[in-house]
Amino acid sequence: MRYGNVLTLDGWRLGELRWRDGRITALPEAPVDPDTNDHPRILPGFIDLHVHGGGGADVMEGGAALATVARTHARFGTTSLLATTMTAPDAEIRRVLGEIGAYLEAPEALASRVLGVHLEGPYINPGKLGAQPSHARPGVIEEVEALSRLAPIRLLTLAPELAGHHELIRWLSDRGVRVQLGHTLGSYEDGVAALEHGACGFTHLFNAMTGLHHRKPGMVGAALAHADYAELIPDLLHVHPGAIRTALRCIPRLYAVTDSTAAAGMPDGEYRLGEQAVTKCLGGVRLADGTLAGSTLTMDQALRNLVSLGLTLAEASDRLSRFPADFLGRQDIGRLAPGARADLVVLDPDLNLRAVHVAGRRVEGDSHVTDA
Repeated sequence: MRYGNVLTLDGWRLGELRWRDGRITALPEAPVDPDTNDHPRILPGFIDLHVHGGGGADVMEGGAALATVARTHARFGTTSLLATTMTAPDAEIRRVLGEIGAYLEAPEALASRVLGVHLEGPYINPGKLGAQPSHARPGVIEEVEALSRLAPIRLLTLAPELAGHHELIRWLSDRGVRVQLGHTLGSYEDGVAALEHGACGFTHLFNAMTGLHHRKPGMVGAALAHADYAELIPDLLHVHPGAIRTALRCIPRLYAVTDSTAAAGMPDGEYRLGEQAVTKCLGGVRLADGTLAGSTLTMDQALRNLVSLGLTLAEASDRLSRFPADFLGRQDIGRLAPGARADLVVLDPDLNLRAVHVAGRRVEGDSHVTDA
């Protein structure tokens, strides 16, 4: 049970949020303006669909690294995530997916729930790698089908302009896998055609894709004109606040991701991102040539950043919880409602994180989270 200002699907309510066996059983009924009191703010747990690492561990390490990543992000309010891979040789991707599949059989307790895999590459444009290693190649259905037997692929990023990708998009969509467009040199027309074939989102909007020009609107133009969903990294480093505001006006269910690396939750220094060395300094993560290489963002900071741009706390919460859950077709997470999982974060009036519950169980073990 938690008492406070509870964000429900019908707005803020003051009182007790109750749960049993990891599921919400009762919500308070009294409407409230949370700005009129100092009680905690209780929100749905955050859902991060783009996580490469955290706590010094990288998803591509597989094995015990997955538990470290899941524990680390739970400390910052993420109650569900997708383990996100890097572009790599086929044998390496198979190894990692096999280890993710094994982890899902016996997941870490008191950690973020790993919902499956976000396969970011290798089916991307070699001319728009960003921080991805140079193992890009077109995708074929048989290869993706084999990978999906190793671990549940929930989301796949690809470049739509590559040969055979319209057929791959349709095949994935028919099987319930969400397809996002990213790491692409594709045109506006390529983006629109991919959406017509079943793609449904865009990976780290504005980054690693063709930009908007008034005579060549590019992949960004396709997203702004046609997308219902897109992910964006609101660390205020990857995307200018003005561009974030533009996307918020254009894309109804724009949602936040961290694109976090092993450096998330760690001090400045040297870390790994797949096979590459990266450096955390000055609030960011970069390759040796200065290219941005993922982020150090955590979801609690993403929430505060969105509020600083003018969103209400409820609006920001939707973009960290409800919208990513809806994107995956999950109605049991991302909201505080009867029957939903008791995944929640507790914030003080200054939006500092005070407690995290995953399926009703309190996440413990780190000074970053203190009791409300």
